[in-house]
Amino acid sequence: MLTEVLVRKDSYHDSVLLMRLSRELETKAGVVEAVVAMATPHNRDLLAARGFARPTLASAGPNDLVIALRLDGTTVAEAETVIDALLEGRPAAATAESQPVSLGAALALCPEINLVLISLPGEHAGREARRALAQDRHVMLFSDNVSVEEEVALKTLAHERGLLMMGPDCGTAIINGKPLAFANVVRRGKIGIVGAAGTGIQEISSCIHRLGGGVSQAIGTGGRDLSAAVGALTTLTGIQALGADPDTAVLVVVSKPPAAKVAAKVVAAVRATGKPAVVHFVGAPPHTRQRSQNVVFATSLAGAAKTACRLSGLRRRGRTPGFGHVLATRVARALGSEARLVGLFCGGTTGAEALALLTGAGIAVHSNLHKDGPLAIGAGAHVDGHLLLDLGDDELTRGRPHPMIEPELRNDRLVGDLEAPRPTLLLFDLVLGYGAHPDPAGVLARGLAAARARNPALVAVASVTGTDEDPQSFTSQRRRLLEAGVLVMPDNRTAADFVAAVLCRTTARRKASRPRKKASPAPATRAARQRGRR
Repeated sequence: MLTEVLVRKDSYHDSVLLMRLSRELETKAGVVEAVVAMATPHNRDLLAARGFARPTLASAGPNDLVIALRLDGTTVAEAETVIDALLEGRPAAATAESQPVSLGAALALCPEINLVLISLPGEHAGREARRALAQDRHVMLFSDNVSVEEEVALKTLAHERGLLMMGPDCGTAIINGKPLAFANVVRRGKIGIVGAAGTGIQEISSCIHRLGGGVSQAIGTGGRDLSAAVGALTTLTGIQALGADPDTAVLVVVSKPPAAKVAAKVVAAVRATGKPAVVHFVGAPPHTRQRSQNVVFATSLAGAAKTACRLSGLRRRGRTPGFGHVLATRVARALGSEARLVGLFCGGTTGAEALALLTGAGIAVHSNLHKDGPLAIGAGAHVDGHLLLDLGDDELTRGRPHPMIEPELRNDRLVGDLEAPRPTLLLFDLVLGYGAHPDPAGVLARGLAAARARNPALVAVASVTGTDEDPQSFTSQRRRLLEAGVLVMPDNRTAADFVAAVLCRTTARRKASRPRKKASPAPATRAARQRGRR
């Protein structure tokens, strides 16, 4: 077998394109393994760890294209011919006039621009965000790996200039009806959302749409905004803006558990608007969810959407379907007492909600979403017990596309975690909308087929975040999952509740199957027997 590393100087290509190029190259005869990537320090380390350490790799720089190959039955020259053909098949690049290469050029071309979306490596992103704010433009900073100190500095500058600073690590927003980054197509309406949770905003806004409601604005803040260090700087700005917006009748605020003092400040700001509002702190303990005047605290993302629709005046007849307890019992019986949970989530918030619901049901789950404790693990860890992973974690997306963009990343993990032939309950989210893969259900169906070939005792449970207006279509993606044998639940909460019900039943079966110890007679009984003998 031949191993070779090729480097093409100053040849930049998008990471999503390169990952798909790698996958397509591996389908060619004679190509055992192929990795096509930019030679960033992180990617060079990954390649070296996979056995591609070569002098050519060590000398490559971040702007160079690296092609790592393992070949059996074909030559390097033949492989390069395939690579060139695949690269030449890309869509033609936009002209410099239509696609400016700097912020200054973009503003010169379109001076009316008042919002700048920035997606760059974290080490460069903050500098560009500062330039945009200095020119009085609102900013949505998609990039992660930006320090908390820089985040505070940027948000402080934005506050001083009366601007909105969404991010860093802000993946979702809907501004004036326009979906930005990872966002769904929802109708306009009376409900305004402020969220330090990207897939939290997506799940709530999609549920609102499917319930018949609509969204005025959805302002993302970045996941750390409600931390003690940041102090909800963008959240407070967003609440104030929506409170003054005549087109917003109901407010929704969503976040992962905030710092206690920050939570109090946010609730006070919501209360001060005087508008009916729903607050949901995902996974927060019950004592942080006390009703406060015009503020209602929801216990789930779907519940926040339903409450917001009700407060906006929307009335729906009938009940929202849940899961069947008979079905949960049937699945538990099929899996048996040794069933193991594997949760593979693309959305950090949907994963956090599922983890909180499972934990609340008394199920111990290892996860990279735990901040500390014995169940906290790294994103790359493999464990024997119940497992739930946020595959969009910064640790896993540095130098790689997000799994919502390239769902094959989840398939890689799915096959690895389900390799052992053990009864397995698989739980996952499927997130649609702009920015996401055009057919995530189709990709996942292939991964499930491969996983079931190794592990036939597999039951898959999912929810779909999205609408029928999305490019992928909620109904179409749901149908593809059903055809792949997936149990599709109405929303993320119902999916997690169903899995919890199944696991609680398997635990009960395990306890019932244990042999009972013969109880020793009570002291009084022994004494009576001794008297009887005498």
